[in-house]
Amino acid sequence: MKSKSSQRDPLDQIIAYHQASKHHLDRYAPGPGGLDWANQPDPFRRFAGAARVGLPLRADSLPISFESARRGERPDAYPLERDSLALLFELSLGLSAWKQHGGSRWALRCNPSSGNLHPTEGYLICPALPGLAAGVHHYLSHDHVLEQRATPDSNAWGDSLRGGVVVALSGIHWREAWKYGLRAYRYCQHDCGHALAALAYAAAALGWRARVLENWGDDELAALLGLNRAEDFADAESEHPEIALWIGLEPPPSDTAPGPLAEGLRFVGRANRLSHARRDWRGIDEVDRAARRPKVAASLAVQPPQYPPLTESGCPARAADLIRQRRSAVAFDGVTPLAAERWFGMLDALLPRAGVPPLDAWSPPPRVHPVLFVHRIAGITPGLYLLARSPDAFSKLREALRGQWDWSKVDAAPEPLPLYRLTAGDAREAARIISCHQDIAADSCFAVGFLAEFADPLQGKPWVYRELFWETGLLGQILYLEAEAAGIRATGIGCFFDDALHQLLGLDGLGWQSLYHFTVGGSIEDRRLQTLPPYAHLHRP
Repeated sequence: MKSKSSQRDPLDQIIAYHQASKHHLDRYAPGPGGLDWANQPDPFRRFAGAARVGLPLRADSLPISFESARRGERPDAYPLERDSLALLFELSLGLSAWKQHGGSRWALRCNPSSGNLHPTEGYLICPALPGLAAGVHHYLSHDHVLEQRATPDSNAWGDSLRGGVVVALSGIHWREAWKYGLRAYRYCQHDCGHALAALAYAAAALGWRARVLENWGDDELAALLGLNRAEDFADAESEHPEIALWIGLEPPPSDTAPGPLAEGLRFVGRANRLSHARRDWRGIDEVDRAARRPKVAASLAVQPPQYPPLTESGCPARAADLIRQRRSAVAFDGVTPLAAERWFGMLDALLPRAGVPPLDAWSPPPRVHPVLFVHRIAGITPGLYLLARSPDAFSKLREALRGQWDWSKVDAAPEPLPLYRLTAGDAREAARIISCHQDIAADSCFAVGFLAEFADPLQGKPWVYRELFWETGLLGQILYLEAEAAGIRATGIGCFFDDALHQLLGLDGLGWQSLYHFTVGGSIEDRRLQTLPPYAHLHRP
């Protein structure tokens, strides 16, 4: 007999998880209650017995500027081969630095992660390429190597990958649940969105285009990556399929599909165990099953509005340098202002444009719209603002938000920027309280609540729950790099009181939900920490 949970409608299970994993002003979502530091998960997955392909470190040789990459001005495409793919991984999922304090030492990566716990793993699926054998490879960022998980039994394998490769992402929920408990599933999805954006930026810097393969189902992707092989994960924490990304010069061939690619593969390697003990969070397992993506037909591509070219940032840095210098701020000074023109440029980068990364990799129409707590933008009245990222979002939001809001267009903003002031006033205390009483949301130049269309997109498509979080991660990664380009810092905020923001905005029901918060400002650096080069431990050219 099936359990009651397995008989429930998937959407009901997702809503139940979403409500149960909310933080509230008078209580927090269920968590571990304390951190067992001796049981902290290993941040690096390895597959013992898999052959390794060492990758060169070539980021310092990449000349393209961040300005060119962010505007979609791609260089002549690099050839699809080992050394170029090494660059792709180095600038997306690779290490960016080591930090050291006292006897502790930890790695940072180009793709940010909640608590620096890194639940996201990356895989390369490729035909035979110069320097690389055909098959399925796992990327190990610590050693900057590809571990060959699977080899094909036919020379014809991978013919459907002509003109490109597939990079797939998976998630290890335990890495986040160890620290964050029930809410961890949300954070895994945020991280997936950040990683997706990091790959899209890196691909653009190499002259390639990235595109989400939205018609690839989770079960097929799991089979292709070997994530469903119980014998390979017998002692290890499981991985869950997230997303597959086509990377190449042209759109993916119509016959590219995970099912045929999974046939005739010989898998090698056993996953390492990350912690000596684990606690199962039943709610995470249930929402993961409910949000499984089936094999579906690709949706029709939605053409983004014809906005003018992206506003220039004025940043002279090379893309490789700026991507690797990205850090999550731990505190802001409460003093640094941001020029209005640069703020407008940051918000402009959140609008979808054809050919402009990372949003050109994303197929669905915009469903996430930033609510902005403005504190220190020069020439802009402090208060609450809203950016409507699609033409129809303004009318929907105006109908949904109850209260005496201004809804006035910001006169100083460039004409196409759909930026509206809701109310003027000091928003610092509201931002601080809603972000779990964290000063970092009030001491910044501005803070963000990513408000998502929620109930309607999930109807008949419960797996879109994950996509909404991915979209917030995409937008978060844009703000991370835009902040670096402006000479300031940013940080994602996963701890916030969900319904407190909804109540502030006058939102009822589940039509709209805040799924991620963010903050950008003048960073206070912790000078006790020593910064070390990312791959000095390898001594590899």
